[in-house]
Amino acid sequence: MCAQIPYLPNQSQVLVLQHPDESKHPLNTARLAVLGLQQAQLWIGERFEALPALLERMEQVCVLFPAKAHHVCQPLSAWNTSVPSLLIVPDGTWRQVRKIIHANPILERLPHLSLPLAEPSAYRVRRAREAAAVSTIEAITRALQILEPEQNFSPLLRPFQTMVEQQIQAMGAEVYARNYQKNH
Repeated sequence: MCAQIPYLPNQSQVLVLQHPDESKHPLNTARLAVLGLQQAQLWIGERFEALPALLERMEQVCVLFPAKAHHVCQPLSAWNTSVPSLLIVPDGTWRQVRKIIHANPILERLPHLSLPLAEPSAYRVRRAREAAAVSTIEAITRALQILEPEQNFSPLLRPFQTMVEQQIQAMGAEVYARNYQKNH
């Protein structure tokens, strides 16, 4: 799988703020996304003391998480990619992500971005309550494709697709059908 991880150029920096419990999950996709992008970092924790200093250096910042109406980020396509920009991506379950945002009040004050509805998640070995939920790597790929349409970010999904297929093979067709197929 490692040989399938690309190293794609991206103009907008990506910062994944990963909940510690998610970092232990063997099928988390954030680290695959970070490894596949030239301008990406992964911070693990609930509180991020270094975040305010980083934000001071950025001219455009947006949190990739559904927004309340008064916190909506301008469309990514309207971003000026010639100035330093940062896409913050909280990673974990919905509950864990809300905990990260609550523990870092600066995130609540930043503009938030909700992705437009698109194809359902290809993450066929994890369940989500929200129909529009996608994996972290899928969300990052979709956001960067909107932000930087001249770049093709679909190769970022190759190791993710391989990981999903390997998990389905490892559990066997019967177990997969019983636990996951009825939900997709």
